[in-house]
Amino acid sequence: WRLTVTALWAVRAVLAVLWSIVRAPVMFVLNIIAALIVLFEEWGWRPLSELLAWFAKFRPWAAAERWIARLPPYPALLVFALPTTLLMPLKFVAMWLLANGKFAAATGLFVAAKIASTGLVARIFMLTKPALMQLGWFARAYGWFIPWKDHLFAIIRASWVWRYGRMVKTRVRLEAKRAYERLKPTLEASIARLRPMFIDLRDQAFAWFRALKIRLFG
Repeated sequence: WRLTVTALWAVRAVLAVLWSIVRAPVMFVLNIIAALIVLFEEWGWRPLSELLAWFAKFRPWAAAERWIARLPPYPALLVFALPTTLLMPLKFVAMWLLANGKFAAATGLFVAAKIASTGLVARIFMLTKPALMQLGWFARAYGWFIPWKDHLFAIIRASWVWRYGRMVKTRVRLEAKRAYERLKPTLEASIARLRPMFIDLRDQAFAWFRALKIRLFG
């Protein structure tokens, strides 16, 4: 018994020493990961949801959104989980591409699938939230998660990693704005030159569809 207790104390002491050694780099990595999560929340979830909201100006999309918003709780939960399920095969394809050495294609496909699923989930959650909150277990989980998330994000936003990331974000935005201002005259001139070509292509397409309609339906 004494030997067992001694061994346990020795293991505990070794683990404590190891933790004291790796604690700083581990916490550094965790801070970066947490900051990236918050960054994704602000740059990913919200903008993608707002981008998909733009499609509501089109009638089929608006009709689909109205149908989703009227769903009862459990069908709304199914629709909420649907984007991740539907896009999961693309992630498996990305893994297959990665296993076959096609790193660029795998990365591009995975990122595209992640962006698409995130945008759809964000938008669908906004539409189904009233129905989902009628589920007791979901409302309790949401009520626990949001304060915890807000507290965690407050800690992250106070960290130097987050402050540095915000500084980089501001710098990138300013540089992008300056680059756009420099390129704006060139872009406008290019668009002006290409506009007649696009108008001509549009007229040709309309003429082709009219001819096809007359040929099919008289």
